[in-house]
Formats: sequence, C-alpha cells, structure tokens
Amino acid sequence: MGKIRVKTIGDEEAELKLQGEHKKKKEARIASLTDARRNEAKLVQKEDIIESSDETGEVTEVKKNKKYVKKTTSSKKTHSKSYSSVKEKVEAKRTYSVPEGIELLKKLQRAKFDETVELHITTLEQGVSGHVTLPHGTGKKTKVVITTEEIIAEIEKGKIEFDILVAEPAIMPKLAKVARILGPKGLMPNPKNGTVTANPQDLVKKYEGGQINFKTEGKAPVIHLTIGKASFEDKKLADNIKAIYVALGKNKIASVFLKSTMSPGIKLTF
Repeated sequence: MGKIRVKTIGDEEAELKLQGEHKKKKEARIASLTDARRNEAKLVQKEDIIESSDETGEVTEVKKNKKYVKKTTSSKKTHSKSYSSVKEKVEAKRTYSVPEGIELLKKLQRAKFDETVELHITTLEQGVSGHVTLPHGTGKKTKVVITTEEIIAEIEKGKIEFDILVAEPAIMPKLAKVARILGPKGLMPNPKNGTVTANPQDLVKKYEGGQINFKTEGKAPVIHLTIGKASFEDKKLADNIKAIYVALGKNKIASVFLKSTMSPGIKLTF
C-alpha cells in the first residue's frame, strides 16, 4: 500500500499562509528590482551619453530596450590594410590648419568614386541652428519641392522624391497629416529652419544655389555637414569651410574634424 499523507486543517491553513508570505516577498523583490532598473535607466539617460571618436569627433548614441545607454566599444578596432595605411598619415594628437587639413585629405583618398567631404562639428552648447550658403555648393544637386496638395497625396503613398520640402504658411495645416512621415526623415517644413515662407520660389533658388541648413542633434551638441567633393579645388573647400565658421560663430565651436567618405578624421584649428 502507498503511504497516506495526513494533514490537519490547521496545518493546511499555516501552509497557505506561508505560501502567501513567500509570494508577497517575491513580488516585493521584483518590484524593488524593477524600481532599481528604472532608476538606473533615468540616471544613465541624464548622463552625457557622448562618446567622441578620436577620428571624427562624432557622437554615438545607442537606444536599447527603451533606455539610453553608453555604447561600449573595444579600444582595439580592426581596419582594412588600405584604411590603416592612410590612417598612419594623420598625426593623432595634431591639429591642422584648414589648408594643411585639405592638402592631407586629398592624400587619404582611396575610393574609386568621388568621395564626399564632410565637417563634423562639436559645439559648446546644444540647440545651435541656422543656415548658410556655401560659395561653391556641396557638389550634389539638391532637389527642392514646394508643397502642394498633389505633393501631400504622393507623400501619403510613400512617394518622396525631394531633398528639401518648402511650404507657404497657408498649407501647413494640410501637411499635419503627413508629419509622422516627414518628421522622422527631417523633411517637415518648419519656420525655425526657414522652410516655411510666403515666397517659396525665392527659397528654392537659394537652396539650389548652395544654401544648407544646420542644427545640432537632438541629444548631442554635434553638427554633421557636407561641404563638397574630394575633386573640389583646395580653395573651394576652404571657402566653404570659412562660410560655415562665419555662420556658426567661432565662439560656439568646441572642435572640428574634416573627413571624406572613407577617410579618417583630421582635426582642424579654428
């Protein structure tokens, strides 16, 4: 015969009570852990989650599990032999004058295509924005479109065939229905960046003539700008850089790195 387990009513009540206490303790531990993680996330989010690259001065930010965390990278990076060979030409602790930087940049080209030249600027504060007309353009044809009801209908279908969208104030309420599409792409017309105007035709001419907008990133005081092509003459690149310095104001700049699509960064004096 099998063993018979005898349990009194009092014992059963005590066991249930004990189980209830264990359950409460477990829930309390989970709640405490959740609170701790939540507090940790808040603290990390408040931190300056800025990781400046020695090469470009760019800011890296990673969003993971709805928490902002610092991106950890190994100090030892593996690069191709061609990259390493040009990287050796850049003195890591040196800052170059604009003419020196441009001259060096030309020696770092290793792609078969005409590489885009960029400036990566770290500002002393966030919220820096404005626009500037580059004397020699960016080397890329900018397609600017004036907002109409037909354009809005195309956007709703996911058809976006422009680099910049400008609008008159009167049509802005109708643009609201496609804001969720344009906003994440940075294409929503906005009075602050000058893309909402009573004279859109004049604005189209300015953008096609080399005007570009600049603005620091949402959570970091960094601006990334295209300033030309590697095939540009040195003087043209220098003129474009000077125009950006003037528009930004040297007193707002912390550091500037010059690079092309596939080159390491070159730190410039300003």
